[in-house]
Amino acid sequence: MRNHTLFGAQGSGSAAVEAALAAAGLPYDWVEAASWLPPGPGLEALTRVNPLQQIPTLVLDDGTVLTESAAILIELGLRHPDSGLLPAHPTARARAIRGLVFVAANCYAAISIIDYPQRWCAGADEDDIERIRAGSRERLHKHWSIFAEQFGTGFMAGGRPGALELLATVVSKWSGSRPHLAQARPEFHALLLTVEQHPAVAAVFARHWPN
Repeated sequence: MRNHTLFGAQGSGSAAVEAALAAAGLPYDWVEAASWLPPGPGLEALTRVNPLQQIPTLVLDDGTVLTESAAILIELGLRHPDSGLLPAHPTARARAIRGLVFVAANCYAAISIIDYPQRWCAGADEDDIERIRAGSRERLHKHWSIFAEQFGTGFMAGGRPGALELLATVVSKWSGSRPHLAQARPEFHALLLTVEQHPAVAAVFARHWPN
């Protein structure tokens, strides 16, 4: 069996998958493969396994290709039930999977619009783009407030971060979400800091966000 291969970029969503691999004690090789400028040296190799050039892309030790952060984390949790990435109890596991998809469908989607508004409005001028960004950011922050209310209870309940905690901690770092949560949901904000400082994953977070 070969190692898992994780295609990613510093400070990107691939940090959640890298943290999950580290927390689960699964060996992996890191390939820097950003599709933006300057491109990562592994971009050509990434394109061969994922023509969309998305990161994270994870090639499992059996050659299976996984994309989409939530899907990757769910599959790792199912393949390695002793890792703690997904809860063992069916009710808690269903809740964690729901939370993972919530982040992907709502928070990630809003961030994509904030980062690339021109993709969603053909012919938009600068004023249009700024209005799209402002509305999307407001929506994103509302989503995080709802997430904190729905999933904050039980967050880090097992004493170590699982897949849901890791994805939320990474994605909440973008588009002003942390300052919003620090003001609107301070208790949940404190839990996010606890996740990234946990010994099982602290080194991964420090590598991706050294400051």
